[in-house]
Amino acid sequence: MSPALLLALSLVTGDLESRRSPLVKVVDAASPAVVYVGTVQVVETRFRRRSPFDDFFYGPQEERRAVEGLGSGVIIDPAGLIVTNDHVIRGASSIHVVLADGRQLDAEVIGSDAENDLAVLKVSSKSPLPSAKLGVSSDLMIGETVIAIGSPLGLKKTVTVGVVSALGRTIRNEDQVFNDFIQTDASINPGNSGGPLLNVDGEIIGINSAVIASAQNIGFAIPADKVRRVVAELTHFGKVRPAWVGAEVVALQLELARRLGWDRTYGALVASVEDKSPAAQAGLQPGDVVAQVGSTQIESADDLRSRLRSATAGTPVVLKVFRAGKLLELTLAPVEFPQAQVDATVWQRLGLRLKAVKGGMAIVAVRPGTAAQRVGLEPGDVVLKLNNSPVLSAEAFREAVLQARSQRSVLLLVRRADRGYYLTLPF
Repeated sequence: MSPALLLALSLVTGDLESRRSPLVKVVDAASPAVVYVGTVQVVETRFRRRSPFDDFFYGPQEERRAVEGLGSGVIIDPAGLIVTNDHVIRGASSIHVVLADGRQLDAEVIGSDAENDLAVLKVSSKSPLPSAKLGVSSDLMIGETVIAIGSPLGLKKTVTVGVVSALGRTIRNEDQVFNDFIQTDASINPGNSGGPLLNVDGEIIGINSAVIASAQNIGFAIPADKVRRVVAELTHFGKVRPAWVGAEVVALQLELARRLGWDRTYGALVASVEDKSPAAQAGLQPGDVVAQVGSTQIESADDLRSRLRSATAGTPVVLKVFRAGKLLELTLAPVEFPQAQVDATVWQRLGLRLKAVKGGMAIVAVRPGTAAQRVGLEPGDVVLKLNNSPVLSAEAFREAVLQARSQRSVLLLVRRADRGYYLTLPF
């Protein structure tokens, strides 16, 4: 090779190295662990026949068709453990992932949790897969650089860069409330969902979630600390065990706040604390103003309820509480939701006491003055479904109640004698 050619090659190589910024190095290292998640969902569509007489004699026709979905995910374990969003795989009849090297692998669901919008998938490979390290989100700084990698709108291996715009965001999307989100101006579009948000060290500090499709330069990610807790629950138990705190909170009215000596516009008021509950053991008292959960400011009672609902059993939560002119720090240790508390919740909210029978949950008592009594429910009626989830056992009913506990109403399918009917009750 001529000296001139060697000189030209060395100049090109040197120029490339000078352009290999920290961001380029992060993308080179992390991209192999980012996967494309493809789903197929079978959807049934009912439509009328050509003649109303055919409808009368044969009923409406049904058509089944496959609808494809897309999203992103990231491998966090070389054995094939993948994290993505729950909404990416929800309702899918089959799931596959496409690796960075082009291989397509079938994936099974290890567990998913709609409340935290996270799911864990598993793929099998003869050799270890490239993976990314799950980092820490508790020390994130507003303004620090972050990188998002995913498949927005099906465009695989897309990289966007931005900064952490805000922390601890609470987002409402339809009937769900998501809290403690990282906000970033790195572009996150449909298809990015489930992909990683990385720091300049190449660590996963969040899982992207495109919960507001119309947003521009406003993206959101689930923080890594929450991801770690939820993934551990899903991996070990196949679900997130709902946590119980044992405290009721209400909105903090301005006049009452002033009487308590609280001069801020944020916070939530503790209305009651159940005996021997985690809240009682932590020292929480009625009249306390909860100002923060961890390092995140509490904006309202709904905000606090949402954050406590998303806590995992056995994971301590630090509260900053205002009481008698002082800010106190209390450590709360949520426990798994006890069956007795589920029964109490159903009695308090629905006014129903039930027991397991063959095929459902039989009503044994209806509390006077409740919506359940007003619509005519009575002992002997059998609840078959709650929010379209069959409740064939006490455990299935418990799970359905816990899934619905953040909602304002529930849909019941009730059987009386040989007839069934649907009812919506406030919850």
